[in-house]
Amino acid sequence: MKKILAGAVSAFALASAAQAADEVTLQLKWVTQAQFAGYYVAADKGFYEEEGLDVTIKPGGPDIAPAQVIAGGGADVVLDWMPSALASREKGLPLVNIAQPFKSSGMMLTCWKDTGIEKPEDLKGKTIGVWFFGNEYPFLSWMSSLGISTEGGDDGVTVLKQGFNVDPLLQRQADCISTMTYNEYWQVIDAGVTPEELITFKYEDMGVATLEDGMYVMEENLADPAFEDKMVRFVKASMKGWKYAEENPDEAAMIVLDNDETGAQTETHQKRMMGEIAKLTAGSNGALDEADYTRTVETLLGGGSDPVITIQPEGAWTHQITDKALN
Repeated sequence: MKKILAGAVSAFALASAAQAADEVTLQLKWVTQAQFAGYYVAADKGFYEEEGLDVTIKPGGPDIAPAQVIAGGGADVVLDWMPSALASREKGLPLVNIAQPFKSSGMMLTCWKDTGIEKPEDLKGKTIGVWFFGNEYPFLSWMSSLGISTEGGDDGVTVLKQGFNVDPLLQRQADCISTMTYNEYWQVIDAGVTPEELITFKYEDMGVATLEDGMYVMEENLADPAFEDKMVRFVKASMKGWKYAEENPDEAAMIVLDNDETGAQTETHQKRMMGEIAKLTAGSNGALDEADYTRTVETLLGGGSDPVITIQPEGAWTHQITDKALN
């Protein structure tokens, strides 16, 4: 009888612990893929559970803007690129970067070499596929810094609003398209194009790379001790997931595939993507590097006549969370 009672008490304790888990909703910037492996790994390996968290991961998509989701109360924390987040902040949405798992940028332009493009200045007179929904800001800043108009003409570029695929390049609707080192570039290659037929411009190499895939929350929530505590635990577990993914890329890719409800991803692509993503998260422990932040802001402010942001941001990032999460 005592053993039965002990078992009942133990079961009750476990149930109570499960009920007591703090809920956190994370909105991704894009669909389920290895770009977000660290979060899926943290969930799969029980890292969130160990921190007393019940985390819901919401995939993104072509018509989902993380800033709009969090503004509407649909998430506690969102993943976004810093240009988009800072632009949103200047427009009145008080987003704050609390952690930065990605150290490097994976963004680049991929162009047909036979168009005569050899250097950035050769983009004049060309048609360029550009992602929008906040993803256009790094490109616009780059063109502005080069003094190249985005209004078309022989001395400017014609901007083609690019869907989230590589069709404009393959169908010769654009001379160049936006790609990521870990995703769309390889879609072009998988379509039968050889690397020798292409020329790429990595934003890192152009000196205009801006921070990607940071964790953002609403500023007012950081004043709530309970929310702060949840975010400390969330960041701690998430970074544990990221480092595990870096060290075990193939396993991480398979965990991502297990969470892909659409069935659209393939093992080959996700494993390759995870290998490239690991290069971008390497060197970051999750704490935002102030030098990287400053570089991003200077790039966005230095946009000539049409800068992405017009004033120096204040309060746009904090070490409040990572100082506690990473100790």
